[in-house]
Amino acid sequence: MPELPDVEGFRHVLDSCGRGRRVRRVDVRDAGVLRGVTAKRLRREVEGRRFGRPHRHGKLLLAPLGDGPVLVWHFGMTGALLAASVDDPFDAHDRVVVTLDDERQLRYRDQRKLQGIRLARTPEAVERILARLGPDALDMGRGQFLELLAGRRGAVKGVLMDQSLIAGLGNLLSDEILWRAGVAPARPARDLSAAEARHVFTAMRRVLASANRAARVPPRRTWLTGHRDDDVAACPRCGGRLRSRRVSGRRSVWCPHCQH
Repeated sequence: MPELPDVEGFRHVLDSCGRGRRVRRVDVRDAGVLRGVTAKRLRREVEGRRFGRPHRHGKLLLAPLGDGPVLVWHFGMTGALLAASVDDPFDAHDRVVVTLDDERQLRYRDQRKLQGIRLARTPEAVERILARLGPDALDMGRGQFLELLAGRRGAVKGVLMDQSLIAGLGNLLSDEILWRAGVAPARPARDLSAAEARHVFTAMRRVLASANRAARVPPRRTWLTGHRDDDVAACPRCGGRLRSRRVSGRRSVWCPHCQH
């Protein structure tokens, strides 16, 4: 599932390939990824406009088109934004193709089509979309983060993954952060000591910094992420057997020796 670092990578793709370029053509190969907009309207509103500077909030990528509408990309479970040449063969899961005035293309690729592309026509429409989300995980200060945890009785992992509280963290990032902080995912957030909460915040910032450089949650063997799908999953810190069960509705992996 694309999380904050993946979407930051997609932002770089759009910024380097699309920024300042005029949209020559929009081909909707599968309207099943459009949300609240028809293919006809998408073409009418987007073709002929130039991409401005894209920005990201949590897992959303926002692409302004001059002083006009804003394309809002939500990548769901399997979405991606790729740069391509007009001569490159299409993938079966390329759903929307934006051809630019230099003959390059931006391709929205998505296998499961759980989310997709919206068109926000006004700044107020953008604000309404963002109002449903908490602050971006990279923008949260430590005090704000500690206050958030202290007031929540649910599992700390559920708090990290709740996009209305903190935007951008998904399943892999949350498990990685809690493993590094030494906190079990099912612990009630408000039961964490001040020191434990600070460790979670510090781990979040460090994991995001490293993952953003990789434009993904990297499956490094020194990371929990690099072991969670092993046949016999062992903790890269202590070598003990990792455990796995559902916490806050998602498969969670943790080390019972290192996380309490």
